[in-house]
Amino acid sequence: MRDDLIMKHDFLRPTIIRRPIAGVSFLFQDFPHTIDRGRFRRDGEPKRSTKSIGDRSEAAVLAALSKAGYNMSIPFGENHRYDLLADDGERILRVQVKTGRLRGDVIAYRCSSSHSHRGGAFARPYFGQVDIIAVYCPQNGKVYILPEEEFVATGAHLRLSQPANNQRRRIRWAREFELV
Repeated sequence: MRDDLIMKHDFLRPTIIRRPIAGVSFLFQDFPHTIDRGRFRRDGEPKRSTKSIGDRSEAAVLAALSKAGYNMSIPFGENHRYDLLADDGERILRVQVKTGRLRGDVIAYRCSSSHSHRGGAFARPYFGQVDIIAVYCPQNGKVYILPEEEFVATGAHLRLSQPANNQRRRIRWAREFELV
C-alpha cells in the first residue's frame, strides 16, 4: 500500500485519508482530508438515502410475512419488478415493497416505480407484474398487504380515520389491509 494513503474503516465503508506528500502539500490545502462519499448535504445534514429506506422496509415486510407463516425468498439481483417472494404452501406470490408515509390521517404510498433520464421522468405501474404490494409505514411500524385488484397507476392512500367531509365510498381503510 502506498504510504501517502491510509485506510480508515467507518462501519463497513472504507474511507481514504490522504497524508500530505512532501513538496506537493499545496495540492491538498483546500481538499478535505476525508472523502465523505456524498453522505451529507452542503448544510451538513445527512442526505436521505432512498435505498436504505427501501432496504429497511423490505426487512420489515420480510419479517412480518415470515411471522405470518409465509416461507420467504429474496430474488437474486435487482432487475425484477418484485422485491420478495412469499410462499403460502400453495402458490408463490410476487411481493413489491413500498414505504408508506404517514400524512395526517392517511398513509400515502406509490403504486409504481419511477426513474428519470434525459427524456424526463417516467412511472411504471405494477399491473400484472406483481401479485401484492406490501406497504410498510415506519411511523406506526405496521405492514399493509394490497392485492392486485387494489393497485392504481400512480399513488394511493390508506385511510386511518374518518375523513372530514364524511366521504364513504372508494376509501381504502388501513385496518382492512393490515397484516396481523
